[in-house]
Amino acid sequence: MRSLTLYLRIWLASARYSLVRATMFRADLAIWAFVELLWITVNVLMVVVIYQHTRTVAGWSEYQMLLLVGTSMLIQRFLMGFFWSGIFEMGRNVRNGMFDFVLAQPGDPLFMASTRKLELDGLLNSVIAAGLVAYSAAKLGLRPGAGDLALYAVMVACGVVIHYSALVMAMSLAFWITSSQGVEGSYFTLMEFSRLPRQAFGGVASVVFVWVLPVVVVSNAPANLLLHGFDARWALALLAATLAWFALAVMIFRLGLRRYTSASS
Repeated sequence: MRSLTLYLRIWLASARYSLVRATMFRADLAIWAFVELLWITVNVLMVVVIYQHTRTVAGWSEYQMLLLVGTSMLIQRFLMGFFWSGIFEMGRNVRNGMFDFVLAQPGDPLFMASTRKLELDGLLNSVIAAGLVAYSAAKLGLRPGAGDLALYAVMVACGVVIHYSALVMAMSLAFWITSSQGVEGSYFTLMEFSRLPRQAFGGVASVVFVWVLPVVVVSNAPANLLLHGFDARWALALLAATLAWFALAVMIFRLGLRRYTSASS
């Protein structure tokens, strides 16, 4: 319990610092929030344009697809808001030796590295993503109960953990290679598939993007919960993927940490 309290205090201190930093550069916050909002708008308009020419895609109607897209964006906005800056900086700090600063802090290195900063622009736009989910659900006539909404929130959290784990593994490559440039773009390219329905994948693509890399499961599982009710198979698949990917991320990070050469050595 004392450890949990300590980590909560550390996280709250980081959150306060991030809030103060954001209010000092309000124009920067507004610009990046607008850029992310523009990105969300482009993706929504793409769906709208596609459905002007067809009624269904892989059996999904327009508002079902918008609900899926909103769920995917909600997961990514939470990742961007809570973890992105810290994890992305980790790779650069490992290369230049500044990771010493993280190791000197009073907590687990992975926790300290990945929770140093909060990005308020991402958190602000998570409200837009949640609004898109709520709007799509209303258009579909869905009336999820409190239990369904709680399970949806848990599944979204699992999706965030899977995204977080994938990003940690990608950035941990900095312990072995001299440059991890291109990882950010590769990550976003891979996660683009999370906005597609499971039924759109077949053959090798289904094996790769549904079972090996659970980029489809992270968004489809919570979206299917709202659309069709609780399905134990989706829930178990998402839970298994969450535990497996987080464990693998921690293992790779710790293996890399053993190779780290500090700036003072």
